[in-house]
Amino acid sequence: MRSRSNSGVRLDGYARLVQRTILCHQNPVTGLLSAGKDHKDAWVRDNIYSILAVWGLGMAYRKNADRDEDKAKAYELEQNVVKLMRGLLQCMMRQVDKVEKFKCTQSTKDCLHAKYNSATCATVVGDDQWGHLQVDATSLYLLFLAQMTASGLRIIFTLDEVAFIQNLVFYIEAAYKVADYGIWERGDKTNQGIPELNASSVGMAKAALEAIDELDLFGAHGGHKSVIHVLPDEVEHCQSILYSMLPRASTSKEIDAGLLSIISYPAFAVEDLNLVNVTKSEIISKLQGRYGCCRFLRDGYKTPREDPSRLHYDPAELKLFENIECEWPVFWTYFLIDGVFNEDKIQVQEYREALEGILIRDKNGIVLMPELYAVPPEKVDEEYENPHSVDRVPVGKLPHLWGQSLYILSCLLAEGFLALGEIDPLNRRFSTGLKRDVVVQVTVLAESNQIKTLLQDHGINVESIADTHPLRVQPARILSNLYTMLGRNKNMKLSGRPHRHIGVLGTSKLYDIRNQIFAFTPQFTDQHHFYLALDNQMIVEMLKTELAYLTSCWRMTGRPTLMFPITHTMLVEDGTDIHPAVLATIRKLEDGYFGGARVKIGKLSEFLTTSSHTYLSFLDPDCDVKLFDDPSEGRNSPDSEYGGYPADFCEKESQDELDQYINEVLQSTALKSYLPPTSKTASQPSVFSADHSTKEILSIMAKTKGLEVPAVSMSLPTKVLNTHRKSLNLVDNPHLFEAKQDSENALHLPKDAEGDLDCRRLVEQLKECPTLHDQADILYILHILKGADWDTELDGQYGVTVHCLLNELYRKAGLNQEWGLIRYISGILKKRVEVLAEACTDLLSHHKQLTVGLPPEPREKIITTPLPPEELTDLIYEASGQDISIAVLTQEIIMYLAMYVRSQPSLFVEMLRLRIGLIIQVMATELARSLKCSGEEASESLMNLSPFDMKNLLHHILSGKEFGVERSLRPVDSSSSSPAISIHEMGHSGATKTERSGITKLKSEMKQKGSTPSSPTSTSPTGSSGDTSWGDRKGQWLRRRRLDGAINRVPVGFYEKVWKILQKCHGLSIDGYVLPSSTTREMTPCEIKFAVHVESVLNHVPQPEYRQLLVEAILVLTFLSDIEVNSIGGIIHVDRIVHMANDLFLQELKAFGATGSILEKDVATGICHFFYDSAPSGAYGTMTYLTKAIIIYLHDFLPSTGCAVQ
Repeated sequence: MRSRSNSGVRLDGYARLVQRTILCHQNPVTGLLSAGKDHKDAWVRDNIYSILAVWGLGMAYRKNADRDEDKAKAYELEQNVVKLMRGLLQCMMRQVDKVEKFKCTQSTKDCLHAKYNSATCATVVGDDQWGHLQVDATSLYLLFLAQMTASGLRIIFTLDEVAFIQNLVFYIEAAYKVADYGIWERGDKTNQGIPELNASSVGMAKAALEAIDELDLFGAHGGHKSVIHVLPDEVEHCQSILYSMLPRASTSKEIDAGLLSIISYPAFAVEDLNLVNVTKSEIISKLQGRYGCCRFLRDGYKTPREDPSRLHYDPAELKLFENIECEWPVFWTYFLIDGVFNEDKIQVQEYREALEGILIRDKNGIVLMPELYAVPPEKVDEEYENPHSVDRVPVGKLPHLWGQSLYILSCLLAEGFLALGEIDPLNRRFSTGLKRDVVVQVTVLAESNQIKTLLQDHGINVESIADTHPLRVQPARILSNLYTMLGRNKNMKLSGRPHRHIGVLGTSKLYDIRNQIFAFTPQFTDQHHFYLALDNQMIVEMLKTELAYLTSCWRMTGRPTLMFPITHTMLVEDGTDIHPAVLATIRKLEDGYFGGARVKIGKLSEFLTTSSHTYLSFLDPDCDVKLFDDPSEGRNSPDSEYGGYPADFCEKESQDELDQYINEVLQSTALKSYLPPTSKTASQPSVFSADHSTKEILSIMAKTKGLEVPAVSMSLPTKVLNTHRKSLNLVDNPHLFEAKQDSENALHLPKDAEGDLDCRRLVEQLKECPTLHDQADILYILHILKGADWDTELDGQYGVTVHCLLNELYRKAGLNQEWGLIRYISGILKKRVEVLAEACTDLLSHHKQLTVGLPPEPREKIITTPLPPEELTDLIYEASGQDISIAVLTQEIIMYLAMYVRSQPSLFVEMLRLRIGLIIQVMATELARSLKCSGEEASESLMNLSPFDMKNLLHHILSGKEFGVERSLRPVDSSSSSPAISIHEMGHSGATKTERSGITKLKSEMKQKGSTPSSPTSTSPTGSSGDTSWGDRKGQWLRRRRLDGAINRVPVGFYEKVWKILQKCHGLSIDGYVLPSSTTREMTPCEIKFAVHVESVLNHVPQPEYRQLLVEAILVLTFLSDIEVNSIGGIIHVDRIVHMANDLFLQELKAFGATGSILEKDVATGICHFFYDSAPSGAYGTMTYLTKAIIIYLHDFLPSTGCAVQ
């Protein structure tokens, strides 16, 4: 017999170690590992990490086999791994109903469990008795399932199991918008069961999705049925959210050692090397100790100060854990493995030596990895005084299987028994490699031959959609519908992919479906999701954004190919030519660069060989997918207005099942015309005046439903009430209409014999309406009284529902570009932005919180964690009260904010809470100020802005740039009552470009009877000097403060400075609310939670400009935190300081002989208007007076030398 080689002997040593410390805990029936002798539960995450050493050792034996027994040993070890992975699969498949529910609800009650019984695979605690929702554990399972399958193990046996895994992919693909309990099962660090968005979960999900994409789960023995499909956009969402969070781990944890598994082995989820290094150095500097790393700052787990009798902590208790957090050696194994992957020999050496010093050897010489090291109870005070000085003792499980396994794996790697490619066969480790240049291929397509000829007149040659045959072009929603077939399985009652929006990465590939090649137009050109696609300038903006996105995010083989359809809505109003914005865009695309992206324009057929192709094998005829399973399915997608490109279909006879299915989906959304045209000749007084209010409609509805309402005659004079389109007065008191025959201008609603509302006659009145707005009002009443599905039987046709007519009206309004009406109908139809949930998550992950609805708080709803789409939409409609247009505008603004937070994060510096209601109010105030019109008119103008102008106005407000608004004359026959306005940036001289070139402003057509420009805290009316240059500058600082206050902008580093000042006093009192110093005991200075806390106290101040002065006062106060003073008194009243400064200011003004309007005070706050409007710096700046006031206020506590204050 051959003697054993040296390496063989060392491997046998590791085999003994694995057998005695890990495999002895494996259950012979289920294959699961229990956590220890006394713990019979099997945690999913711990099980996967614990089996890695067994997997690695098996591969090492296979490679270094001296004899046949070694090959047998390798097989045996590998089967132990397969048994464990299949055991976990059993546990999860028993909860298949939860996977099905979670895809839609994303609720903590519908998730897979985090731990199971190791002997039976059964659950061990109830759904609500544990923080079960841990997306990173499920993701880790999928990541290693992919890696192990790629290394040659066969873990998945049947197609039912393949379908289940495909559904697990849907389970984790929304990780970027799911708040969970994270890697430590605790959620928020107060341990009160509050889930939060965790970077470790998002990162692990991103890695798992990338690893398992296009992987054949049957390995070398599979066919196309066992391949898993992942949509690239979901991966990209996870990546962008992860990047915006790191190095922060979540809202309550500014850094977490668990992130090591994301930035290095096993996930390698971060491709930006700088971000990896920043995160790594944060962990080393803030968490590393002499025995390992703490999990996160102020982690109380197993510290001597923790009360083991209860699960949660009191918020103020967290300060007790500072500097005595337990240290976990397991993190050093991550650093060791990371060193091997980076070929950093010094790092490997350092951590191997450090580990040698803290491992424990039992009496048989077996090396054991302890769970953690804690400070001994009697030495706690010493450790508080001098952190890291006390010798700690091992506590918790021995061995800690997760750490033990990674330690053994790191030794096998460091000693060269395993190559990196063996434990990472899918090459995740190369993710930080160089990025290649991306060229985006763009194909411009004409919707019809008429548009094709119009383009030819401009010298632009494009194909029409029909010309691309045999290639097929369809709208993105067809792809969404086809993807719902993926992962369907009758045996397990799995429904496949939820009907989610497909992003631009998904639509920029070509798809091979049943031997045909399909291309899909991107979602942003699909007009029937939300009305943004009806605005041509907005389409061009979105095209720019999407091209830039493709350039930075494309990682697939082949080039991205974007279809840009030119549709009939891209023509000018009379349909005789192409819209100039669209023409200019096509010209720019032909130049080869557009919006910073490299583009190549050409025909679809030319791009076939260079594009990225995906084969949708699950739609093949031999797969069990039935396109027409159930007559109701495919119809209930959220798309129900109008169709795609019927010209794409050729011979009706040759259609197979797929064509019929596509036709079916397009049919269900095809256009039908039932609405009578608006009547121009109605001689009788119009049935519906242009002014009646929601209140009025609601009172009529209440009446018809038989509720008691204060007696109102059925014909209400409308003078009393504003219209529901105008009821929104975001700025000031109700506007007085000119008294034009108001007496007759009443609401005549038809009644039946009993005196109730006669809905049939109301339907007939649709024919007599002079404007689309009036038709919308009638349909709104019908919608509320009879519901969306009520059959109006218009013109004797059946099946014409209210919903149908509203959709048609929406389309007509779209063609006329009447934005106010479009927003109104969108509200009635409860349309929601497809990507609303994603937009919200984008903002939240950039550490912004959102509030919707107008302040104050019970009405204003705060959003702090991602919500499922339905819940989010309901919340917005609830917060907007009766005003449906506000609800629609709120969604629109959330979407623009998300676009800006992705493309220009610098706009949002030091803004923590974005209050959408206030932003809408400020937008209206700004319009009123610039147009010098009433609040009512400004609110209506705001509602009538095109999406493009709305986005620009928002940008101006965020960036604080000066801008001018001009009225432009509308064509007289336009049915819209609102003035058209355009928004320009101001030049240096403070005049808009047109004014500079000598064109005076067009006078408003509306007669304004003495309405002065006013604002929420009505400032004194501008005098006649308003037109001089001084008048333009006047009010500038007041406006700045008002804008900053409304969007909650604070100076850089403000919250950390507040934290320091709280350490030196008992608290800050702001407008009657106290910010106590005890908050510093719960929260660390850089924690988002602390910033939110300060913010919520400041938000009690209703006037934005007053809030900004308070912020300035606190900022001056914080300069004191750097002075050597131990305490500056008890509770500091910030408002008192501001009022003292104001009094000093007034005294000086009087000393200069100022009188009259200059000294005028604001009624609400008692602050002089002129003080609000002073610059912060300078001899007469607000800062000067605030500093003087603080010196007087804190006189007793400050050092006697004068220079300290300087």
